[in-house]
Amino acid sequence: MRSNSSPYAWWKLLAIVLLIYAGTMGFIGDVPRLAILNETIRNLYFHVPMWFSMTTFLLIAIIYSIKFLRSGNLLHDRIAVEFTRTGMFFGILGLLTGMMWAKFTWGTFWTKDPKLNAAAIAMLIYTAYMILRDAIADEDKRARITAVYNIFAFPAFMALIYIMPRLTDSLHPGNGGNPGFNGYDRDHQMNMIFYSSIIGFILLGTWITTLRIRLRMWADKKDGLIIDTKKHDS
Repeated sequence: MRSNSSPYAWWKLLAIVLLIYAGTMGFIGDVPRLAILNETIRNLYFHVPMWFSMTTFLLIAIIYSIKFLRSGNLLHDRIAVEFTRTGMFFGILGLLTGMMWAKFTWGTFWTKDPKLNAAAIAMLIYTAYMILRDAIADEDKRARITAVYNIFAFPAFMALIYIMPRLTDSLHPGNGGNPGFNGYDRDHQMNMIFYSSIIGFILLGTWITTLRIRLRMWADKKDGLIIDTKKHDS
């Protein structure tokens, strides 16, 4: 991932355009009239992209954790932790939007649904990752231990979010034998908005992360920690 110094890089402008389009059409565009869901199906444009974004950022984080263990370059550690933070942020947004959706469709903010509980456990796993980082004082030791933790955390996250709910009864579409939205109610217009939202939020999260990495590098420099950025390849 190569940093772009221009504040008006094309992908940043694309993120703004896609999110404006998805946000506008998400609220005023036509949606199918389905029993129980009604207008709440609009949350599909916001809730689901949060989880896609979280998964993307946590995947990038594990890649850079592996790269750190191979190279020893602390810049890779910084990138890994900041993508993890961004992933957790989108995960929290995913939980909040999901709770709102559950309230209007299931009558409560939280149920014993396997996917909801698995999502909460997944967030706790990554919360422990952050706590572990703060608990270790030695810079190199902290980076190595948490990199290994990150490598094991991601498969656990994937199993909790995408595998286990499909093996048991679940209220979520696409899980527990329930049909997914794309199976019966998403048309071309909805797909345009849906995928624009996913791409837009992923680009926005990447933008946020690059800014946080720059701030982290500035803080490291201020603290006298020298990080070799020349080893950082694209």
